Amino acid sequence: MTENLAPGQVWAPSACTLPTAERPLRVAEFDALFAETVRAVRRPGRERLRLELDFTPAGAARAAELAARENGCCSFFTFVLTVAGGALTLEVTVPPEHADVLDALAARAGAAPPGETSPGRAGSPA
Repeated sequence: MTENLAPGQVWAPSACTLPTAERPLRVAEFDALFAETVRAVRRPGRERLRLELDFTPAGAARAAELAARENGCCSFFTFVLTVAGGALTLEVTVPPEHADVLDALAARAGAAPPGETSPGRAGSPA
């Protein structure tokens, strides 16, 4: 992760153990996931982000693998990947003290403010 993903937003707090040199690569991986698989973004609350993904085995595997690696360096994230009823959803939650980190992640995904919905970034370049 980088410390300046969007003006005034911090994604990598001091709790992140990912080496600084690897953070831009991780950001690029999230950007690619958002651009290529996210179809809708919802913010049901300040500490929750819900990403509706393309319903494919490859999309599920990609999201799961990236979430597992991110949780390895930023253990404050909780990722829940749900496959149900022909839909694939990745929900991300954080404790209140890391809501600003989720704000930055949501901004990268093209999210609306908490409590609102925005369309995904389908077809957007990474």
